[in-house]
Amino acid sequence: MKLLLNFVCFLVGITLFNAQKTYTVSGTVQDFHDKTFLKDARVTIGEKSTITDAQGRFTIRGISEGKHNLAAMHPACEPFSEVIEVSENLHITLSLEHHIHDIETVALHRRQTSAGLTTVKTLDHSTIARNSTENLGNILQRISGVSTLKTGNSISKPVIHGLYGSRISIINNGVRMAEQEWGVEHAPSIETTNFERINVIKGSGTLKYSGDAAGGVVVLEPKIFPARDSIMGEVLISGISNGRGAKVGADLAKIWQNRWFVHGAGTYQKLGDLYIPHHTLQNTGTEEHSMNFSFGNRNFVQGFEASYSGISQNFGIFRGSHLGGPEDFYNAVAKGNSVAYYDDFRYKITNPKQEVSHHIAKLEAYKRFYGFGKLSFHYSFQLNNRKEYDLRRGELNDLPSMDLRLITHQAKLEHLIEREKWQLESGISGALQDNYPNPATQARRLIPDYYRYDAGLFSVFQYRFSKKLNAEFGARYDFNRYDAYKYYDENEWERRFENLFSNFVIKRSGSRVLTRPVLDFHNISANAGIKYRPGQNWDLSVNVSRASRTPNAAELFADGLHHSAAIIERGDLSIRKEEVYHFSLSAKGRIPVLKGLEVEINPYLMTSDNFINQVPTGIQNSNRGIFMIWDYLQTKARIYGVDADLELNFTDNFKWNSQVSALRGDDLKNDEPLILMMPLNFKNSLEFSLGKPSKLYFTLENETFLKQNHFPVRNVNLDLIESGQLVTRTLDTSTPPAGYSVFNAAAGMDVFRNFNVNFRINNLLNTEYRDYLNRLRFFAPELGRSLILTLKYNF
Repeated sequence: MKLLLNFVCFLVGITLFNAQKTYTVSGTVQDFHDKTFLKDARVTIGEKSTITDAQGRFTIRGISEGKHNLAAMHPACEPFSEVIEVSENLHITLSLEHHIHDIETVALHRRQTSAGLTTVKTLDHSTIARNSTENLGNILQRISGVSTLKTGNSISKPVIHGLYGSRISIINNGVRMAEQEWGVEHAPSIETTNFERINVIKGSGTLKYSGDAAGGVVVLEPKIFPARDSIMGEVLISGISNGRGAKVGADLAKIWQNRWFVHGAGTYQKLGDLYIPHHTLQNTGTEEHSMNFSFGNRNFVQGFEASYSGISQNFGIFRGSHLGGPEDFYNAVAKGNSVAYYDDFRYKITNPKQEVSHHIAKLEAYKRFYGFGKLSFHYSFQLNNRKEYDLRRGELNDLPSMDLRLITHQAKLEHLIEREKWQLESGISGALQDNYPNPATQARRLIPDYYRYDAGLFSVFQYRFSKKLNAEFGARYDFNRYDAYKYYDENEWERRFENLFSNFVIKRSGSRVLTRPVLDFHNISANAGIKYRPGQNWDLSVNVSRASRTPNAAELFADGLHHSAAIIERGDLSIRKEEVYHFSLSAKGRIPVLKGLEVEINPYLMTSDNFINQVPTGIQNSNRGIFMIWDYLQTKARIYGVDADLELNFTDNFKWNSQVSALRGDDLKNDEPLILMMPLNFKNSLEFSLGKPSKLYFTLENETFLKQNHFPVRNVNLDLIESGQLVTRTLDTSTPPAGYSVFNAAAGMDVFRNFNVNFRINNLLNTEYRDYLNRLRFFAPELGRSLILTLKYNF
């Protein structure tokens, strides 16, 4: 009996000993992507829990041996749960992801506007929706320092700090647009309503996108869908009085909780002949339709997306800009007496006109690796086809005078690593372009056949010294090669290029010389910036950059009549790469006046010893009419200016916005001003608004542009018949038009929770004026009053 009692006590002792054996689980909780410690995260093991301290540390004692459910939660992060096995003391590191929708929205916006410490301006979705009938060039004018270079009243392209064309990169849903952007009248093929935000990055700090964007970068950001099972979309209908037209659009997306999505959208817009005060402009109608489709799965850790977008545009060119004889040309330019004010409204678009289509297909994938960072891969295919029709005789009238097909392949691999105090983003890229001018036009090719090969690599490093001081350093290298086939007139070849490029000659045939120019360019670009926050309400930044740009196809090869621009363009094979040095300051602050005064001032300076400038050099009378000659020349240049933005909130419902932009451009080599520089201008608006539920607003806007008094004098001599006698007249093609002031008004509200109405009047007082940056200002003034009503239904 005693032996049995001792044995029972022994077994109970062993059981009690084993029951009392426990372990400690400790560790840290950190953010997945930048490794910062997360304070106030709740960590739970079984029924025991604790809160992390300021260093993200936690300790839980008394955990028995075996399998346990481990959970971690933080207010700004997705919950974490995992089964762990405890057989000893453990020290673990937990990495939490931010709420996926929030972090993807913020991260994409921050990544795509990651211009370092430079000036970034954003047009949000509400601004885009209020101006849904405007093209990209016109809507960007709402940003200080941005103007538009126009060809008539339908075609416009953005100008940032006096620079345009190849000096501005447009990023469409992560793809750099590859069009015939060299043309002064080649507007970007963009449907603005497809995007959630439009960001303009001015000046330096654009190395992630390209090394040649001395003017800046326009970044178009798509919508980001929340993680829920739903169908969402919108329908938009607009009526436009000027042109008696309309625009309709629809957007539809099916989304799932697991982050899968399918999205499609389409628009159609039709306008007839446009009105100027007192007249109708013949053949100025437009027709445009677009569509896009995408599907994929995007979460914070990994994702992929496949997408397609396409747009087709048909622009009529004012018939009064294509004149047959020198007398008509002289009367139109010198006296302002156009011969084409027929005041016969039509929807039909005839020659001269442009037909443009642009297609983009994109594949994208990314993945975040713990401790390594984010790896992204992008591939895109673009097809751009541009047809320009001139006034031609007989059967030739149905053939385009210029038919260009441009195919572009782009690929890039990027790596991003983030830590608490620093960030490093690097990448490599490559591209291939194939340009084919269709010889079936039976017209001289303005741009030749060519292949262009691009390869580049970049790295941008950002470091946070303290909460008040940040710095950035970046560098980029790009290699570009043109491999072209081009015919020259023998006399012109011998006069301009024989001594420099005799090795390019393939054969001579009569008075023509066939050449194969192979041109290589090596470009090194860099930038550095510092941002300092002296107080809670002020930010100061300084940026210095060097942008190196390969000449575009027109600057090298253009040779002939550019029909839709109504000019003769001539390039130069000897043009070298363009290098622009850019220095900018930015001061942004909030002053406690009334309900708050926000001020931002951005002075800048750009210099270049090899600036590529297109200037008028003469006039040519051909069997197709009278046209000015514009040559691409390389010179020493300087551009400097300042942008100032002010927003004063008088009350919670009433505010005043004001912008001032001034710049000056000088050709230092020829001691004359640069051509087509934006004049001093002021933009002001008063807005009264109410909050929910109606979101009612009223806005009155004014745009005032002073006359440009700093311009080059490049007048031309013209021979014409007067009273039966041949005389020579000097034609003033240099003097800018008078300044002007235009008022606009807008109002809108949410009639129901999902139904919105916007009404806008452009050129409220029907003011007649001409814009210095409109290449057809000699032939017609700007548009008259236009009433636009837009209805939008969200679901």
